[in-house]
Amino acid sequence: MKKIKIAIIGGGTGLAVLSRGLKEYPMDISAIVSVADDGGSTGIIRDQIDMPAPGDIRNVMSALSEVESKLEHLFTYRFKKDEISGHSLGNLMLAAMYDISGDFATAVSELSKILNVKGTVIPSTNVSPKLAARMADDSIIIGESYIPKVQKEIKEMYLIPTNIDATPAAVEAILEADIIVLGPGSLYTSIIPNLLPKGIAEAVTESAGIKVYVSNLLEQPGETMGMSAYDHLYAIEKHLKARVIDYVILNEQDVNEEMADTYKNRGVETIRSERDKLEAHGVTVITDDELIIVDEERVVRHNNEKLAEIIYDIVIDQTETLKY
Repeated sequence: MKKIKIAIIGGGTGLAVLSRGLKEYPMDISAIVSVADDGGSTGIIRDQIDMPAPGDIRNVMSALSEVESKLEHLFTYRFKKDEISGHSLGNLMLAAMYDISGDFATAVSELSKILNVKGTVIPSTNVSPKLAARMADDSIIIGESYIPKVQKEIKEMYLIPTNIDATPAAVEAILEADIIVLGPGSLYTSIIPNLLPKGIAEAVTESAGIKVYVSNLLEQPGETMGMSAYDHLYAIEKHLKARVIDYVILNEQDVNEEMADTYKNRGVETIRSERDKLEAHGVTVITDDELIIVDEERVVRHNNEKLAEIIYDIVIDQTETLKY
C-alpha cells in the first residue's frame, strides 16, 4: 500500500496544530518550517551560534513526536539560571546537535530520530536569513519580530540575502507530494517566508500535488487586520507568482461575541471569507461548523482533528492514482 505523501508548509504554532491531527492518519508527512524567527530564546541562539532559528522547528518536532505527551513539557521547559535563562530545552538541544554536526538540516534529522518523530521535519533553508517587509509606504522593515510592530500595511516580503537556496529536501518533498498544505499560521511571518528561498515557489507551482491553503481564523494585529481569506490567498499567490491553489479551508462562523476580551481590546475579529471572490478565482471553498473551537478561556483555535479529517478527505477524493 502506498502512503499518501503530504507536504505541510508554515510556522511553528499553526503547523504544530495541524501536525497533531495529521499524524493519526496513514500519511507520509513532510513539514517544511520557517527559520527566519528572531525573537526571544530563538533569536538569542541564532545570533550567538549563527544558526537558523530553532523555535518553530522545535514546536513541530514536538507535535510529531510519538512521545509528545512526555516530550512537550520537557521540550518547552525554560531554564531560569544565569546564561541559559529563558532558553527552552528544545532550542538548546537543536543548538547542540547543530554544533556537533555543523549542518542545521542534519541536526534536525538526527534529533528527529532520537525523538521518534513521525514524518520528516525540514527547515525551508539551511542558513540563517533575515526576514524583511516592504510596507505600503515603501518603507523596508527588517526582522521578523519587528515587522508587526510598525502597524503598517504589508505589500511584499523578502529574505536577506535574497539569493538564499531552499533546502534540497524541502524542494523534493514538495515535488513528490500528493497534497501540499499551506498554513495555518501567520501569513507574512510564517507561511510566506517559506516560499521565498530559491526553489520553493517553483516547486509548489510545478508539483502535480493538490494545493490547499488553510486560512487563519482571526485577524492578526500588525499583519492582517481587515484582510479577508481572499486577500490572504491573493498575497500567497503573489509571492508564488502563480495561481495554483485548488482549495481554501476556512471558517464562516461568527464567534466574535464569544471571544476573549483580549481579542476585542485589540480590535481583532474573525476573518471574512469573501467566498464569492474565492470561487470566482477558481478555488473550491471548504468549511465546517466544527472547524473552529472557542475553549473555556474563550481562546479561538482550529479543531486539529476536524482540520486533519478535511485534508485527508480531499486527497482521498481527488487522488485517483493511489491505492488505499
